[in-house]
Amino acid sequence: QVQLVESGGGLVQPGGSLRLSCAASRSGFINGHVGWYRQAPGKQRELVARITTNGTTNYRQSVKGRFTISRDNPKNTLYLQMNSLKPEDTAVYYCNSPSSTVSWGQGTQVTVSS
Repeated sequence: QVQLVESGGGLVQPGGSLRLSCAASRSGFINGHVGWYRQAPGKQRELVARITTNGTTNYRQSVKGRFTISRDNPKNTLYLQMNSLKPEDTAVYYCNSPSSTVSWGQGTQVTVSS
């Protein structure tokens, strides 16, 4: 089973930036269909961004132009660069594969507040 570890979250002011990382324990996992999800308190988990095997990216409308998903396959690491952060981006962020039944990691908390 693939182990996923998210990191890079923290407290940031509106308009600030953060870069999240997702480390996968299995070589090659990040090269597949993977994405970033987020879950705010009392809300359902939602897909924020994804990248397919061929490199195609898709973003939730609310983050288009602000977030960028990328990966470093040799390092088995997925990234989410988040710019121009807004309070509504506050949530726990997770990585996973929309095409697999991989167990969720603990996520990393992102808090956007002044």
